[in-house]
Amino acid sequence: MPLGGLDLGVIPGQGFGVGITPQQFEQMTSRLGRPARRSAASVVVGDSPLKAGAPVARDDVILGIDPSLRGTGWGVIRWQTKGPVSLGFGTIHCPAGWPRTQCLVRIAAGLREAVRVHGPSVCAIEGLFFAQNLQTALLMGEARGVCLLAAAEAGLEIFEMAPRRVKQAVVGFGGAQKMAVARMVQRRLGLEEAPPADAADALALALAHGQETGRYNLAPRRRL
Repeated sequence: MPLGGLDLGVIPGQGFGVGITPQQFEQMTSRLGRPARRSAASVVVGDSPLKAGAPVARDDVILGIDPSLRGTGWGVIRWQTKGPVSLGFGTIHCPAGWPRTQCLVRIAAGLREAVRVHGPSVCAIEGLFFAQNLQTALLMGEARGVCLLAAAEAGLEIFEMAPRRVKQAVVGFGGAQKMAVARMVQRRLGLEEAPPADAADALALALAHGQETGRYNLAPRRRL
């Protein structure tokens, strides 16, 4: 029976098959066009399709934030081919005697200043974690909310990363202690001494973000 101008027939000894002449084959390939050359496999990271073997776009300047009501750590790095470089880091301290609202204002002001000075294009913030103490969880949530506000009002893309994932990316062990994280951050950024714990955690977030942005990741970071 003809199908699209081709005769489907039975090839003796082989059952049902396709019988076409060389001229018909040329006509068919002409109509369909030359088959496209197979390209590299594609994967999807977040919302963007990426081709295997193609370079992944990286953010040049990354702000890492480790939220805390009394000591929010921040760190800014420049991610470049020859290695990441620290542009600045610190801890926004709030004395124990300050009311919570005053602490929140201080955190927002400190982060706004860091953004103004260093001009990051993306922010990596520590994700929520399990806290046994409800009051601690509420205080952390308040501090984190102000951090998100400061980053969002500056127009930064914001991604969150779980603490264990950051430690795994930077140290190679998800249960690493703070001192191990600080030492590895010092080594990766070529600092003269290890940063304070909160600032080191923030720099580790920035490093982990840059590291995961430069690879194919089937478990993309959560964008806020």
